[in-house]
Amino acid sequence: MAKVEDFFLSENTVTDLNDERYAHIEMLKRAIDAMANATYQSIYVIDYFKREFLHVASNPLFLGGHTAEQMKAMGYQFYIEHVPEAEQAMLLEINTEGFKKFNSIPIGERIGYFISYDFHIVDGEKSFLINHKMTPFALADNGRLWLSMCVVSLSSHSEPGHIELRKKGAPTYWEYSLDYHRWITRNTVKLRPQERQVLILSAQGLTVAQIADKMNRSVDTIKTYKRVMFERLGTRSITEALTLATNSGLI
Repeated sequence: MAKVEDFFLSENTVTDLNDERYAHIEMLKRAIDAMANATYQSIYVIDYFKREFLHVASNPLFLGGHTAEQMKAMGYQFYIEHVPEAEQAMLLEINTEGFKKFNSIPIGERIGYFISYDFHIVDGEKSFLINHKMTPFALADNGRLWLSMCVVSLSSHSEPGHIELRKKGAPTYWEYSLDYHRWITRNTVKLRPQERQVLILSAQGLTVAQIADKMNRSVDTIKTYKRVMFERLGTRSITEALTLATNSGLI
C-alpha cells in the first residue's frame, strides 16, 4: 500500500516561496467555489510547496462520503483510503513519470498543459471510475509546479488508465503506456465540422431527428456522422464522445 510521502519527489519539490505568494489565495478559493457551483464536477487544488490540498470545493462526486473540509484535512491520505491498492501503484507511477515529463517542457509553455487519467474511487461498497484532470494553476519562480487545479468528472471509459498529457489545440499529445512504462507520441484526433456540430447539438439535448432538421441533413446521415465519429474517438455513445471530446479539448 502506498504512503503519503511516496507522492512527493525531487521532481515536484517546491522551495523558497514566501507568504506574499499566498496573498490572493482567498480570491482563488472563491473563484473555485463559484466554478464548482456551475458544474457537477469536483474541483480541488494541490499545493506542492506545503504538500497539501490547498482548497476543496464541496461537490460530492469525489469526496467519498467526506465533507470538503474533511477531504482537505486528509490530503493525499484520501487516495490511500479511497483508491484500490492496485491502482495506487498506478497513481504513483503517473506521479513520477508525469512530473519528469512536465519538467522537460519549456517553462514558458508549462501552464498550457494538462494531464488526464482514470481511476476508481471506493465509497463504502460502491466503486466508480472517474476521470482526473490536472492542470497547472501557478508555477514557482524556477518553473516548478506550485499550484495544480484538479477537475474530477465521470470517466468515459470502462477501465482505469488512459493516461494522456496534452496541450489544448496541439496536433500531437503524449500517451503513457503502463505496459512499456514510457510516453508515446500520438496524433490528436480532429473532429470534422459536422461531427463537432452533432456533438454540440447533442449536448444541448436535441434528438437525432432534431439535429437532422437543424443541420438540414437526413436522420440516416446524422446516424452515419455519429457512427464514424464513435469509431474515430473509440467511444460507444454520444455521452462518452461528449466526455472524451471535452476532456481532450476537442470542443
